Amino acid sequence: MAWDLRLAGVGKKYRVRRARTSRPLLEWSPPADDFWALRDVSFEVAPGEVLGVIGANGAGKSTLLKVLSRITAPSEGEIRIRGRLAALIEVGSGFHPELTGRENVFLSGTILGMRRRDIAARLDSIVEFSGVGTYFDMPVKWYSSGMYVRLGFSVAAHLEPDILLVDEVLAVGDASFQARCLRRIQELRHRGTTIVFISHDLGSVERLCSRAILLKQGRIAAEGSARDVVTTYQRMVEAEEVAAIGRFENDEATNPRITALTVDGPGGAAAPVASGTAISIEVGLRQVGNASPVTVQAMIYGYDHGVLLCECTTGPQGVRLPAGDSVVRFDIPELPLLPASYTLGATVTPVGSPRAIDWWFGRTTLIVEDGPRSRGHFVLPYRWSVAAPGAEVSVSRR
Repeated sequence: MAWDLRLAGVGKKYRVRRARTSRPLLEWSPPADDFWALRDVSFEVAPGEVLGVIGANGAGKSTLLKVLSRITAPSEGEIRIRGRLAALIEVGSGFHPELTGRENVFLSGTILGMRRRDIAARLDSIVEFSGVGTYFDMPVKWYSSGMYVRLGFSVAAHLEPDILLVDEVLAVGDASFQARCLRRIQELRHRGTTIVFISHDLGSVERLCSRAILLKQGRIAAEGSARDVVTTYQRMVEAEEVAAIGRFENDEATNPRITALTVDGPGGAAAPVASGTAISIEVGLRQVGNASPVTVQAMIYGYDHGVLLCECTTGPQGVRLPAGDSVVRFDIPELPLLPASYTLGATVTPVGSPRAIDWWFGRTTLIVEDGPRSRGHFVLPYRWSVAAPGAEVSVSRR
């Protein structure tokens, strides 16, 4: 198989000092232990493939990208790279704080092997995409963290590398910028750019990536299609939570399972939507055999802080699902959310039970791109008026 990235038995070891004790030896230094952030990691990424990397915090995701981008060297194994590589690893990586945004664009492009005239030809597009505007000719040390990462992603994406490494691009920026990032990644994918995409946004991994790997304690725990690996990850998290709280369900084989959670709007599934438009949230389910009525819920959470904003439910009486595959659809005639990024969740709970028997979180992202510019989360319909003796002016607004 042709490849752009190839890893064989890659490991990264750190020396971790033990905590000091109260021993009164002046020259005594505590011994160190070996900590393997990565161990025996092997995979290939084909030209034009988008590989997702997922896992819990501390699983080794960021270490893997730093090793791939040559920020740090592996302790063992071999890494082979074909083509020009650009990386967006963390806020401000590769930028000199005393240089302006313009100077850093040319510096980053030169490091990537671009000619000055090629960088200049893309400059307007880079500035427009990043949204830094009049700050472009100011030293980047005065930039906010959001401006830093927006400009960094814009440079990496517009210099058209052969291989692009992206780490949590949706962690900062407003909804409009996040939507532009996702569209740009899709454009690069269609042009044949090889992409390694690390994210906690499982919905974006499923939507953008053809294949994924799951890291656990520095090792590859699963590898395959993005959908299968994300499902494995969620089942693994679910099993750990079940073990932690000691929950056991009888006859689990007949319990319904959630198979999908999607948003359908005017632009089709997974496309950004506008405030006030009609959307549908669809919960895919699979029922084996006969089952008692269940309550199906779909929830919308704030992306940054995970605050539950609203929910749709089949009600306390529940619904009896048919055997096989089915879809519970919630139609929302006018989406009341303001422009921002949101994440969706779903649960299935037996009627009368206090605990869900299946859940789905963190895999479906809803981006609201257009709408009224207002603070808060919701578009609130209201009227306002000005009253004076002998006159009244009324204005309606939704």
